[in-house]
Amino acid sequence: MATVQDYVWFGAGLLVLVAATCLVGWRSGVGLGWSPLTSLARAVLQLSVVAVLLRGILSVPGTVVAFLALMLATASWTASGRLRELWHGRRAAVAGVAAGAAVALTSIFLLRLVDLEVRYLVAVAGIIIGSAMSAATLAGRNFLRGCRHRRDEIEAWLSLGATPARAHLDIGQEAVRESLLANLDQTRSTGLVTLPGAFVGALFGGASPAEAARFQLVVLAGIALSMTVCGVLVTRLLGRSPYVLGATADER
Repeated sequence: MATVQDYVWFGAGLLVLVAATCLVGWRSGVGLGWSPLTSLARAVLQLSVVAVLLRGILSVPGTVVAFLALMLATASWTASGRLRELWHGRRAAVAGVAAGAAVALTSIFLLRLVDLEVRYLVAVAGIIIGSAMSAATLAGRNFLRGCRHRRDEIEAWLSLGATPARAHLDIGQEAVRESLLANLDQTRSTGLVTLPGAFVGALFGGASPAEAARFQLVVLAGIALSMTVCGVLVTRLLGRSPYVLGATADER
């Protein structure tokens, strides 16, 4: 059992890591400021609360629905804040996160790739919902960047009578593709370059290497599905904008 001294040493080690991150960001002019420190402090607080909540959730299965709703609401709120400058960006983010997570989780448990138990549901849902949140942010931001760079192309499509959805289609497809590249690269390198968290966590939890590998493969497939569904839905909804998204408010 961990002692107070162990926790103190652990906390000091984390501070060294985050201090190094802040120092590198400051010296390189990246402009991170104190974000690494405040982000870690928030993570410590949230994980402490979640650790306490999970004890009750695992012992009272009915509470898992409320916990999943909390995770989904938090992920949707975070992603929507990143897309607030886009036309109906908040709505698109919420819809994308919810749809991506729902499709992936429903598929995983309907296909019985993972047993429908509270501990597995919470673990898989946390990873899938988090990935959908990242996909909404990445796809939305890439979409906005593409609209700004290819504004003339959008206006040309619209001048020819194309619908906003068609005018933004190619940009949306590219945005989704770019948002998925990092995840696909990680999937390709799994086992050779990286040992993902789900695999390591399952090993630490007492699972055999074969069982841990099976769980990780399910997670990787679920992540890809959730991110793809989320990215496509977000960009398609954003592409319905009646405005040229690269334009300023005065030009609309």
